Amino acid sequence: MQVYGAVVLLMAAIGIEVASTALLPRAAGFTDPLWSAAVISGYGVSIWLLAVVVKSMPVSVAYAVWAGVGTALVAVVGYAFLGESLGWFKALSLGLIVVGVIGLNLAGAH
Repeated sequence: MQVYGAVVLLMAAIGIEVASTALLPRAAGFTDPLWSAAVISGYGVSIWLLAVVVKSMPVSVAYAVWAGVGTALVAVVGYAFLGESLGWFKALSLGLIVVGVIGLNLAGAH
């Protein structure tokens, strides 16, 4: 697989993981079977896509991007759709995560 294809799959894995995480409140502590199945299935697909990606990309870079971008996006989704707060310190911390992911990508290129 070319790097471009791996990046597309990685973005899909991140999107699915973020959507699954955003659905966690609906799963109600995994007591609602339908939403629980959606969350678990989403996580499974996301991890499977990540496993496919690491065939073509270093696992350290792929996982850093998956975890870092996913964390930042979940925070944005939480703020935008789930009523969570986003103060300056939280926003700054999320920015540092993004900077770290960029740094790992640049280091991984060498």
